[in-house]
Amino acid sequence: MARGDGGRADQAAQTDRAAQEAYAEVERALLRRLPEHKSVEGPTLERIRLLCELLGEPQHAAPVIHLTGTNGKTSTARMVDSLLAAFGVRAGRLTSPHLAEIRERISLAGEPVSPERFVQAYHEVMPFVDLADPRLDRPLSFFEIVTAIGFAVFADAPVDAAVLEVGLGGRFDATNVADGRVAVVTPVAVDHAQYLGDTPAEIAGEKAGIIKPGAVAVIAQQEVEVAEVLMRRAAEVGASVAREGLEFGVVNRDLAVGGQQLTLQGLHGTYDEIFLPLHGVHQAHNASVALAAVEAFLAGGVTEGEGLDADLVREGFANVSSPGRLEVVRRSPTVLLDAAHNPHGATATAAAVTESFSFEPLIGVVGVMADKDVEGVLEAFEPVLSRIVCTQNSTTRAMPAAELAEIAMDIFGEERVDLAPRLDEALDLGMRLAEEEAAAFGSGGVLVTGSVITAGEARVLLGGR
Repeated sequence: MARGDGGRADQAAQTDRAAQEAYAEVERALLRRLPEHKSVEGPTLERIRLLCELLGEPQHAAPVIHLTGTNGKTSTARMVDSLLAAFGVRAGRLTSPHLAEIRERISLAGEPVSPERFVQAYHEVMPFVDLADPRLDRPLSFFEIVTAIGFAVFADAPVDAAVLEVGLGGRFDATNVADGRVAVVTPVAVDHAQYLGDTPAEIAGEKAGIIKPGAVAVIAQQEVEVAEVLMRRAAEVGASVAREGLEFGVVNRDLAVGGQQLTLQGLHGTYDEIFLPLHGVHQAHNASVALAAVEAFLAGGVTEGEGLDADLVREGFANVSSPGRLEVVRRSPTVLLDAAHNPHGATATAAAVTESFSFEPLIGVVGVMADKDVEGVLEAFEPVLSRIVCTQNSTTRAMPAAELAEIAMDIFGEERVDLAPRLDEALDLGMRLAEEEAAAFGSGGVLVTGSVITAGEARVLLGGR
């Protein structure tokens, strides 16, 4: 290398280090704000609404596809994004929570914004946060600020569409200052009961708040009481409705190498030979919801009875990825990451693992949040896990591993429960058990699950970042 080239390389490395340090400082500043799970206490949209007014209403810069539900939101949002890209629509996507870095929450054209752009947007928004805070009952939260940063990034890009995933609930979620042309409700079950209600119907009432006048409400298969709440809201605001199992749905699915092959009935046509590189019947249903949402969004370009261009639909689904959702991050033994954190999600994950893989044994490395239905999650996983390694992630909300192990012993039996509080040690133990107890060479597997944070931290440790 010539001396001049070496100097340029050193300068580039220094610039990269400076950018990473600036990004890390922004992350630290955001994490000092009121945390995400606390921002729903005393629910109101007034704080985020004031900030958006000061920013010039960036949430209205592009038409919106808005998603809520208990499980499947992020995967469905990623499918919507990929389908839009196949049709030449440049989308901004706002999802939560993140697996490894905060900037993952804000994507442009399918990719997380760069650290440099995230830092730039943070510094563009923060002067307005400083103006708003003194006028509010309490300072703006982490989630409210990140949401506003996302809106600002999308408005500046600009994007042709904004795909927004609700953080929690719907009615008072910070994303709900935007008005969705299409409102998507994935399956609703009990989660975050302390904030949203104890029954699916109560929770549905909160999530129905994203259905706005004149919108198209795309509703996944729901319990009857949930469907009634959502239909009532749609009627009250004059929204049209598309229901899975009636107006659209999964016609057929077959297992395929690396995923599944689908035939989907859309709102305007039937689409066959769709390869979806994700596992589980729940992802097939998510795909049908995503397709209906995109059909509704692109309705002006659809010929009645003909539907969308089937080749572009196939392209969109073939390009889908959903990190942390039965994601294979290592082989020999195979290590899967999954963000299931409530009984509904754990049940879907357990079924998908059984259907798509044949591990003997399957070792669970599980770390959960203390405020979740831990017993329900463990009971869903018990039939498919040979052993469970109880661990914890780095957050203050994490249930201590020893406490999790006590609960697990009542469900799995003492002989099937291991304890490794540090996640790196838990991963090592899980992989060792999968190899030592394998029925045949390479037959053992490890499932890391219980929390989005646990899956994300494991992903970094295993080099999946």
